[in-house]
Amino acid sequence: MGQSIRRQGTRQRVPHARELGWDDSLYEGGADGTAGGPDGTSHGGGGAGGEGARAGDGSDSDDTATDGGDGSGRAQRGRPGRNGARPRKRRGKRRILLWISSVLALLILATAGAGYLYYRHLDGKLKKEELTLGDKPMADHKANSAGQTPLNILLIGSDARDSKANQKLGGATETFGGTPLADVQMLLHVSADRSNMSVVSMPRDTMVKMPKCTDPKTGKVYPASTGNVQTNASLGRGGPGCTVATWYELTGITIDHFMMIDFAGVVSMADAIGGVPVCVQENVHSRNAEGKGSGLKLKKGKNTIQGEQALQWLRTRYGFEDGSDLARTHAQHMYMNSMVRELRTGAKLTDPGKLTSLAEAATDALTVDKGLGGVTKLYDLAEELKKVPTKRITMATMPNVYGQGAESGRVFPKPGDAEQLFTMVRDDVPLDGKASKRKPPAESKDPAAAPAETGVLVRNGTGSDTQAPTPQRATAVAGLLAAEGYPKAVADTTLDPTARTEILFPSADLEGDAQAVAKSLGIPVTSAKKSTDVSGVTLVVGADWRTGDTYPKSAAKDESKTPDTARALNGADDGECMEIQPGFTW
Repeated sequence: MGQSIRRQGTRQRVPHARELGWDDSLYEGGADGTAGGPDGTSHGGGGAGGEGARAGDGSDSDDTATDGGDGSGRAQRGRPGRNGARPRKRRGKRRILLWISSVLALLILATAGAGYLYYRHLDGKLKKEELTLGDKPMADHKANSAGQTPLNILLIGSDARDSKANQKLGGATETFGGTPLADVQMLLHVSADRSNMSVVSMPRDTMVKMPKCTDPKTGKVYPASTGNVQTNASLGRGGPGCTVATWYELTGITIDHFMMIDFAGVVSMADAIGGVPVCVQENVHSRNAEGKGSGLKLKKGKNTIQGEQALQWLRTRYGFEDGSDLARTHAQHMYMNSMVRELRTGAKLTDPGKLTSLAEAATDALTVDKGLGGVTKLYDLAEELKKVPTKRITMATMPNVYGQGAESGRVFPKPGDAEQLFTMVRDDVPLDGKASKRKPPAESKDPAAAPAETGVLVRNGTGSDTQAPTPQRATAVAGLLAAEGYPKAVADTTLDPTARTEILFPSADLEGDAQAVAKSLGIPVTSAKKSTDVSGVTLVVGADWRTGDTYPKSAAKDESKTPDTARALNGADDGECMEIQPGFTW
């Protein structure tokens, strides 16, 4: 925009002023002053009354500014200036106010419109499905002492070869268009007080019982499995909602949301982030003599990976540690921790271009449950996750043992340790061993009935995926209860496998009775839990008490300590470097 300056009483026209709605008279200054530009700034030395108003504030509340005498860059309105100039009409000022108001209104409307349209654009890209496809209703969360509740999100990585992009990245042409598998499964737990976060992975080779699932799109019913099924097959039983149901059946952990991503999504997200640092102890090439492997090729030391190379890292099994799915899980934890550290360095969260790329990549790549099916809800979720310090993030793997015979090479939840980890998540206990606002379970204020009046059903839960149940175990423990003054304790023939012994009760008025049963046998009172699956006090003898008349002290583990077999990894640990499998170096 040109400027109009009055020197020696001569007037110079401002180019384009009229076309933009400004009156040329606004740029006429007094003989002893200079005229200002349309933004109210002074373009020369101040006039005689240069301290009479603020320079460049654009204020329109005071009409007493004098022509060329106040240093504000405005012409006088309503009265003569010191040089005797005649009063000018207010038409020019009204015109500039109208122009400014119009521009501001257009800017606000344009910005709001663009924001709304972009929001609709992102929102429309999100794919949404049912949270759970199982028949078992999800239990409510337990609030902490401050009335806060935790947040649990199941993260699912699909190996679908259902698009050209996924087929190019996934290879394995014989699987194109086939039933997708949930090859990555991680439960993200955010504590009720938002002080810490835990991520628990279940290896894809884990053998579990599948619950009944109903496909919401076709109505097809997948009956509950009678034997063990590899956990990644859950995705093909109607969708991610069946993976959620499978997790809930195994762990008893309430799941609030799920988020699923495929091959192409991993690549686009990695590209949008701009690279994630990883480390390998030796040169590595994930390719064996048969041509199997992810194809990952890295030099010894730290490397920044993105795009297809990031996908290769997340899929690598051959070449890492012992070449198992457990090694791959550990590598995935290292990648996720590093990604979080990268995002929290600040640069990627403040760069508008990076944010736009991340938003586009994320919404295009994700399938979420309907309760999370909106960009604003994803934003709110991100705000919750940002509250947790990196040093309070813990990655862990479900403790496991290898199967035998026909199921060798597959893994099963490790009796005792796996349930310990699941219990910590259910009870909102931090996996990093640091204190939280959670209070330990208090003994019930409900008075227990007399043992002679308390009915107790005893079930045999000593079996597991790798061990047969101890014969007549329910009968033996019912006899122990009778000796403690519980004549109404009876054995139930139902087999109810559980890693840890527990006493279940259906309602609060029976909590005191359940805790009294626990005390009579030396079982921790924390083993007494409310459950809608029972109709009365029910003692389930777990795999931690297969034999003997006394509950083993070794079974009463510290419930605030993460099992060593979970291989916990702290989010702030940037010194981890992947061990390389012999035969895969170059």
